[in-house]
Amino acid sequence: MQNRFSPALSGVLAMVVCGFLWSLAGLFIKVLDWNPFLIAGLRSLIAFLFLLALVGTVRLQWSWPLAGAALANAATMLLFVAANKTTTAANAILLQYLAPVFTAVFGVLFLKERLYREQVLALFMTLVGMVVLFLDRLSPGQLAGNLMALTSAFTFSLMFIFTRMQKEGDPLQSFMASHAVAALVALAIAVFLPLPVFSAKSIGSILVLGVVQIGLAAFFFSYGIKRISAVSANLVAVIEPVFNPVWVFLVLGEAPTANTLVGGALILGSVTLASLISARRIPAHS
Repeated sequence: MQNRFSPALSGVLAMVVCGFLWSLAGLFIKVLDWNPFLIAGLRSLIAFLFLLALVGTVRLQWSWPLAGAALANAATMLLFVAANKTTTAANAILLQYLAPVFTAVFGVLFLKERLYREQVLALFMTLVGMVVLFLDRLSPGQLAGNLMALTSAFTFSLMFIFTRMQKEGDPLQSFMASHAVAALVALAIAVFLPLPVFSAKSIGSILVLGVVQIGLAAFFFSYGIKRISAVSANLVAVIEPVFNPVWVFLVLGEAPTANTLVGGALILGSVTLASLISARRIPAHS
């Protein structure tokens, strides 16, 4: 019985770690008084170098899924950065995490993955949880920023679909390519913006963002996406915003609001239950 469940459960656990690492972004970006394109560009450049050191070489066996995943991930990072500059952070996060809905549809259409009842319920409950989580922070924002955030949800879902298509290959190579693209684009924009002030704190923060927050997260994502469906992976990744107030509480001592507790409980509860039920459906690897 244990062998039957271990591949899927290990995939879920890897995605949990990935979401946990992704959630570090808000805390460390707050430390950086830099323009967002420099942050995004240096973060991706450091992540690329870290992954290159981790795997030892670039082994790009070009295919449509690899190119699609690389471009989708790069677009997501750049769109999300731009959205945060033109709408509220709460709006940007909430809109981006509509991605599991897109992933569920694309997974059925393009991957022929079956959508189970517990996943449909989890999709609904996580959307409710996200609204509750950010209810006290939402505002109309700017239309352009909201549209960019919504587009980032679309590209974020495509990243799950294209990396899942590489389940027999090496999805980590897609992340290396995407960070190379994101670094080139963002740094090309950043050179036309005012130079930032470099300090030990800012250098340490950008290193954590590049190495840990997206570099190491890419490693766990690549492991997990090979073992669970695209929609399951995207659902588990929704726990990322739930961890954000935990970091704020631990570092800044700010107690979470009632909305945060209720919304977080809805998301964690529904995702955990759906993941455990779905894991039982996946046969053991021989």
